Amino acid sequence: MFTRRSLMKLAGLSPLAKIVGIQVAHAEDREFKHALTLFDDIKYPADFKNFDYVNPAAPKGGRVRFGVVGSFDSLNPYSYKGEPAAGAVSNETFLTRAVDEPSTQYGLVAAAVWHPEDRSQVIYRIRPEAKFHDGRAMTPEDAIWSMMTLREINPQYNAYYKNVVKAEQTGDHEVTFIFDEKGNRELPLITGELPVLPKHWWTGKDAKGKDRNIAETTLELPLGSGAYVARDIKPGASFKLKRFADYWGKDLPVNIGQDNFDEFEYIYFRDASVVLEAFKGDQFDFRAENSSKMWATGYDFPAREQGRVIKEEIPTKRVNGMQAWVLNMRREKFQDMRVRQAFDLAFDFDWSNTNLFYGQYTRSRSHFNNSEMEATGLPSPEEVVILEPLRDKIPAEVFTTEYQSPKNDSPQNRRKNLRAAAKLLDDAGWKVTQDGSNSVLKNAKGEVFGVEFVLDSPQMERIALPYKEQLELLGITVTIKSIDSAQYERQTQTFDYDIIVNVWGQSESPGNEQREFWGTDAAGRDGSRNFAGIKDAAVDSIIETLIFAKDRPSLITACKALDRVLMWNRYVVPMFFLSYDRVAYWNRFGRPEKLPPYSNGFPAIWWWDEAKAKATGGA
Repeated sequence: MFTRRSLMKLAGLSPLAKIVGIQVAHAEDREFKHALTLFDDIKYPADFKNFDYVNPAAPKGGRVRFGVVGSFDSLNPYSYKGEPAAGAVSNETFLTRAVDEPSTQYGLVAAAVWHPEDRSQVIYRIRPEAKFHDGRAMTPEDAIWSMMTLREINPQYNAYYKNVVKAEQTGDHEVTFIFDEKGNRELPLITGELPVLPKHWWTGKDAKGKDRNIAETTLELPLGSGAYVARDIKPGASFKLKRFADYWGKDLPVNIGQDNFDEFEYIYFRDASVVLEAFKGDQFDFRAENSSKMWATGYDFPAREQGRVIKEEIPTKRVNGMQAWVLNMRREKFQDMRVRQAFDLAFDFDWSNTNLFYGQYTRSRSHFNNSEMEATGLPSPEEVVILEPLRDKIPAEVFTTEYQSPKNDSPQNRRKNLRAAAKLLDDAGWKVTQDGSNSVLKNAKGEVFGVEFVLDSPQMERIALPYKEQLELLGITVTIKSIDSAQYERQTQTFDYDIIVNVWGQSESPGNEQREFWGTDAAGRDGSRNFAGIKDAAVDSIIETLIFAKDRPSLITACKALDRVLMWNRYVVPMFFLSYDRVAYWNRFGRPEKLPPYSNGFPAIWWWDEAKAKATGGA
């Protein structure tokens, strides 16, 4: 299941879809609630005042500046086109998440929500006070238009909401979504993540009298409904978000103690190498560090030594999804599992961790690292119930051996793994052939085994270079191509690559998005997140078991079974993860004494501390 933010990477209603035999329940049969959950009891009662992890008395004021690498050419986050300025426009959703619960969401735009026991539909009652920034009330018509239109213009929305086959107004403030299947426990929750867009604005005309088109890029600021509104926009360079004084939801329990800053500024830098220097120079306030080298060596500067800058590792219980080298199986050379295993054996994580990462990382061995969903040991009896009917479709090791990534912790193991990789490639029909003074791999057709890494980050290039050396020892011809973020987006959307790096973020309650990550249907659809091109009936079957799990233990069991099958099929070359967040910030902020377990909470629940800001000085 996706968070409100991660939904922007996934989602879609066919206006031609038909409903057969599904009736909306009579009003007297419905018990509307203030929240939805997958399985467990809802933590916060209907009369709750605020979430436990916030400071309800947090002061309002101050500002936060962020440094962003890249650029933007659009302010429309809903189009499939262009490179949008992330976060510049906020349209509120029916529900919002509590980050101290794994699978519960509470009413935001929705005052109340109901679904039948079989979850064949869901009904939202829209708050009468919910308004867009122009003062117009949100209506069921806006919600229906949002669902239909987003599915039409964006294949990711279309995939995410493919089971929604009808949307209709069933009351003055009531909208109903009807599904084409029963028992999918997540469908009511993921419809709660739908942003409610202003139909009247998007179907209207701009200041020049031109019809707006939500499918296209635009530098006109779209109408929002959230706590902030964008101002001072400098295309491709920066923009500010300022508190919207008449935000309709500021006193809701789900918002108390949050949205404490008056202003945010996003400053774009074209070169990642200068961003840290900009941070040191107090050009922005908060930095989440993604470079182990910078974390280890880049923060010895006067402001940190004086305590004006805080460098901190914040532990988190958040599940760490898979970050990996993705081998595109749409390329014939990667369809043989022996080839994929050879690439895994050739990646020397241990050398990289010691020499590049300063020993900070742990090798990924799961698609659900750092969580109860990670497959360890041998399959449990409950997992075997899922796996046994698929025995002839999955690797035998799933039943007999715990998956472990190759160890390259000694010269002997490095040589052993390279020898094993060479034999696998030879068995797969790739033979070492002399080409002048070079040894190259060729198949029976005389084709040279060559691969191209497509990257969008210099930091990844430094990791790819030693991997390239290992692959070349096997006779593989390797090129590394670094491109800008816009071109990278286009190539990944159309799967135009041999190898890329990807991170599949996971929630605490995985669900329908697994179809988009690993499902056969997603493999043939541009814009999906099945970057590896997996088409596997066994994987499809386990995903459906996961989606239709009836309780949390069953969900965890299905996740473990899926994890084993994905890992033993060697669809990706696992990289690494952290079980903590690396953050550095100018010492101008306060935060709750106890942070929520699945997030560091910045900036939502932090606040501006005037006394600290004065002591810190600077900008």
